[in-house]
Amino acid sequence: MHFDFATHLGAIERSVSNLERDGAPAKGVTLSRTYATTVEDLWDAVTNAERIPRWFLPINGDLKLGGKYQLEGNASGTITDCDAPTFFAATWEFGGGVSWIEVRIEAEGNGARLTLCHIAPVNEFWDQYGPGAVGVGWDLGLVGLVYHLAGSTMEKFDETAFATSEEGRAFIGGASDDWARAAIDAGDDAAAARKAAKATTAFYTGQPAPEA
Repeated sequence: MHFDFATHLGAIERSVSNLERDGAPAKGVTLSRTYATTVEDLWDAVTNAERIPRWFLPINGDLKLGGKYQLEGNASGTITDCDAPTFFAATWEFGGGVSWIEVRIEAEGNGARLTLCHIAPVNEFWDQYGPGAVGVGWDLGLVGLVYHLAGSTMEKFDETAFATSEEGRAFIGGASDDWARAAIDAGDDAAAARKAAKATTAFYTGQPAPEA
């Protein structure tokens, strides 16, 4: 599949909101995109342990309410809410920290819209990378989902190879900039948000970190 950088970058709506979680400040990092499929198929693609590795990462666990999951080389957590085929929520436990994800699916036109909110605590990690820390990772995941939903004959999206390609660097840089704008719209300091976007781009593309 040819990667149309501009189309994929513009197909995702990005926003940041100011929240509170467990009595502490938090940020909601939200992505939304419409796919050319049904609500039921999109739900199955993001909740079926056999399909998730085809567009994201290998996963183990009990994928039902109260069950625990483990993404290979990445996060683990517990499924805290589930209302098939339109909503689920889970903890996102990684690197000793805990954040939360909420996924909603609804019919839209001739397709189905997925809205993912990753709720992150406001801490030093946020100060360094801003919303792009989780946002760009999900941006890439949602592109992988496009590949998967295009049909079983399509190759799996190679996120690692893409991130080091010219188009990949352009996509990641553009997404990081969009996340900076979303953070500024939510009230974050403009200079700090742009600096965090540069750090995020460097992280995902394997480039040297920007100077302080």
